[in-house]
Amino acid sequence: MQQSLLSVNGISKSYDGANVVENVTFDLKPGEILGIIGKSGSGKSVLIHMLRGSKGYRPDKGGIAYNFGYCEKCKNYDFPAKSGKSCPKCDGTFAAKSFDLWDLEISELKRVKSHISIMLQRTFALYGDLTVYENVLRELNEINYPHDKRILRVTELLKMVKMGHRMIHIAKDLSGGEKQRIVLARQLAMEPLILLADEPTGTLDPKTSKIVLRILKDVAIRTGMPLILTSHNPSSFQEIVDKVLWMDGGKVRGFGKPDKLISQFLEEMPPFEEEKYEGNSNPKIIIKGVKKYFYSIMRGLIKAVDDVDLEINENEIYGLLGTSGAGKTTLSRLIGGVTEPTEGEISVKVGDEWIDMTIPGFLERGRAKRHVGLLHQEYSLYPSRTVFENLTDSIGITLPKELARIKAIQVLTSIGFDSEKTNNILNKYPNELSVGERHRIALSQILIREPEVIILDEPSGTMDPITRTKVAMAIKNARKNLEETFIIVTHNMDFALEVCDRVSLMEDGKVVNTGTADEIVKSMQESADKNPKVLA
Repeated sequence: MQQSLLSVNGISKSYDGANVVENVTFDLKPGEILGIIGKSGSGKSVLIHMLRGSKGYRPDKGGIAYNFGYCEKCKNYDFPAKSGKSCPKCDGTFAAKSFDLWDLEISELKRVKSHISIMLQRTFALYGDLTVYENVLRELNEINYPHDKRILRVTELLKMVKMGHRMIHIAKDLSGGEKQRIVLARQLAMEPLILLADEPTGTLDPKTSKIVLRILKDVAIRTGMPLILTSHNPSSFQEIVDKVLWMDGGKVRGFGKPDKLISQFLEEMPPFEEEKYEGNSNPKIIIKGVKKYFYSIMRGLIKAVDDVDLEINENEIYGLLGTSGAGKTTLSRLIGGVTEPTEGEISVKVGDEWIDMTIPGFLERGRAKRHVGLLHQEYSLYPSRTVFENLTDSIGITLPKELARIKAIQVLTSIGFDSEKTNNILNKYPNELSVGERHRIALSQILIREPEVIILDEPSGTMDPITRTKVAMAIKNARKNLEETFIIVTHNMDFALEVCDRVSLMEDGKVVNTGTADEIVKSMQESADKNPKVLA
């Protein structure tokens, strides 16, 4: 019988007396893929960090053991099945050895952790100005990989993650999905014995998600390396996981085969009550012939946005839908005045006046930017400040303290926190929250300013379906109560259906179709049915 590589025995973790992980037990064998599911705040990310041995995540009780084949002579680690076999790095022999992760000396802990790779949410961790090739090569340099074999190894790794065709491209020019694959290649370069991936497809469109997940499955098959994946949307990885751990409020709700548990989890999603939007024909944003071209020595001319015409109405929730690299984010940054267009016109109405966003300066574009809120995919909170401070002092909200607290509570409640949770969370620090909760705090930072135009780049990327629905309702409430205009950048068709009035579908920098969310999603599904594409 195959020995488990990872044994988790009754681990628990609490913060300020509240249990965030409680009595979790499971085993994982080489080559197995475990999916951890649960709504935002259920303890998924905390558990991942506990398994990684991250600072500040020591279990209050229970144990985490990694069972490796270990060569005492050269301190080489391998899969447990190598026990009794010769070590390729010396003339020693592997022996079975169990390492209690949280009871190791610092030097040994460091060596064990070097074989536990982790991919975190919304963290690309790439050298933006270096090429794809150089990014992976740097990782090989760090682990002192044999110098004469590094070039071949980089090629192998990029081929494994299906990025060989992007080898000499600059990392910052890649799409989100491509960056995610380079992160994976860098992790694999460290030759780990287990990979932990926290929401590896959270900000990716369905097509790119399938590519990444299939790559992960292929890696597990090729190498025998076990994987642990977390997801707020378990249907995305249902086909590749071998078993599922369902967490709810820090406790194990279920453990076993994926089909039954994932179906049960999805059945508990609350129904979404659709709000009828009466419409508004008064334009708020007008875009004519907008282009944004880049020139790269490696890639030549890049048409990120290519001759786009749009008109977004006041009080509308407008979606920019498309796959990774379609140009959605670049267009949203042009609208928000963060980036200047190469060509074309962008006008935003502030009060009764139209402002030309292509003209720099405090009296031109600067005036409109004060009325535009933008939440990026890679948002950040102030780690040393409480949630309340992140929503007030840290972002320049200078109301009297009691009034500021009332305002913060109103915003947090509108974004999906209940009254008890809201009062409890105000004095917490970001690292005490789940990733999904931190995302909602970042969204609240935008809403609390009450801008006239709000641009949200992948606002549902790391949220479970339940939280996603709450955010959709919060956005509609903000539109109704504050008369705000929203631009939603998303790859998630379900979220677009829930929240958007109209949608523009983008491909290769162009708008290829515009209509209601229902019309666009239906058109995309019909197109996929007629022209199915096998993802390599």
